[in-house]
Amino acid sequence: MASQYDLIIIGSGPGGYVAAIRASQLGLKTAIVERESLGGICLNWGCIPTKALLKSAQVFQYINHAKDYGITVGSAEADFGAVIKRSRDVANGMSKGVNFLMKKNKIDIIEGSGRVKPGKKVEVEKDGKKTEYTATSIIIATGGRARQLPNVPIDGQKVIEYRKAMSLEKQPKSLLVIGSGAIGVEFAYVYASMGTKVTIVEFMSNVVPVEDEEVSKELAKQYKKMGIEIYLNSSVEKVDTGGAGCVSTVKTPTGEIKIETDIVLSAAGVVANIENVGLEETGIKVEKGKIVTDDYYQTNVLGYYAIGDVTKGQALAHVASAEGIICVEKIAGLKVHALNYNNIPGCTYCTPEIASVGYTEKAAKEAGYEIKVGKFPFSASGKAKAAGVPEGFVKLIFDAKYGECLGAHMIGANVTEMIAEIVVARNLETTGHEIIKSVHPHPTMSEAIMEAAAAAYGEVIHL
Repeated sequence: MASQYDLIIIGSGPGGYVAAIRASQLGLKTAIVERESLGGICLNWGCIPTKALLKSAQVFQYINHAKDYGITVGSAEADFGAVIKRSRDVANGMSKGVNFLMKKNKIDIIEGSGRVKPGKKVEVEKDGKKTEYTATSIIIATGGRARQLPNVPIDGQKVIEYRKAMSLEKQPKSLLVIGSGAIGVEFAYVYASMGTKVTIVEFMSNVVPVEDEEVSKELAKQYKKMGIEIYLNSSVEKVDTGGAGCVSTVKTPTGEIKIETDIVLSAAGVVANIENVGLEETGIKVEKGKIVTDDYYQTNVLGYYAIGDVTKGQALAHVASAEGIICVEKIAGLKVHALNYNNIPGCTYCTPEIASVGYTEKAAKEAGYEIKVGKFPFSASGKAKAAGVPEGFVKLIFDAKYGECLGAHMIGANVTEMIAEIVVARNLETTGHEIIKSVHPHPTMSEAIMEAAAAAYGEVIHL
């Protein structure tokens, strides 16, 4: 193992390992520091294993509703342990894949906890032993962790966070979920679909509060059909774990109530991992719990960079990857463009899925735009009806003056695969009429994008 590198990256999540590969492609002698498993939280405890859990839940739902498709099957039973094992196997396999990519690209893997030091140095500690490395450039990509609410301490047994939620030994009969962001609603669907009685408590006035209000209301409607109980404008004040399960005191608009469940899942967002990585010693500036960088991820200290969840951008895997590539290409002297954070797709993989990009209708109006809004329901889509998934819609928002697509908001089956069309369209400054005149294949779910654009301009055919 060398001690001098062109680039050292601390953290091997989707920001760190992608940056490492791009750096190697550009001829930089690169090392990556990781204290756990390659791939970081996203691959090992986030994006990938949760999708495996969601797929198992979806398959179970398909079997239970086989009659709707003209198929008769015997009664199905979810083997919770086998579902968890499959999820872990998928994650472990992906982590091995990242290890292969590191070797293929001749990237050194340094195991241990990394800490930046002055003089462009990184100290790595493993099993009590400290080793120092130097580099021309250093990228901090240490990611984030579950936010712990001060009044609801996580004990890992009865009050848990997402890592424990995907590795429980036994399926709970009842579950209270604090927070209805992506993590909260995804786990709510997984457990509810397999028979757990699920209650969601959300502080804001809508579930998935960052989404367009119409999307939020549609998800709440579908979840209530599943039997999920939802409390909005509410907060969990405390959780009593002294008994066999949990007794949560919930403050609602109509007063305090007690909710008894086996488990409480705290899904109140994430915080950056910036403690104990040497920021103070090195003089790297931090504001509001995030490392301060310029548009190309350079910190206030020359040669030190930061990407991913430790910076102010959206805490999403694909954002971290994009930042990593931009950062490394800038380090290598390439001409690069700053990332447009208003054209980042957001995806939530519950059922029905949610995907969005750009302005919500409310945000567009608040920004002063005169807008045209088009909406097309999947209940009018031949493909959606044939597939048995008519729930949801596509909603597009256009600038009335120039025809620019300001935002897209989708809820329904496979919409996370459809949103990229709008991301590319927005990147190319495509107008509403150009979308309408781009022939979409029939029958597909994606036709709803064309139809929603047509609806905005009074040209919709199938409504």
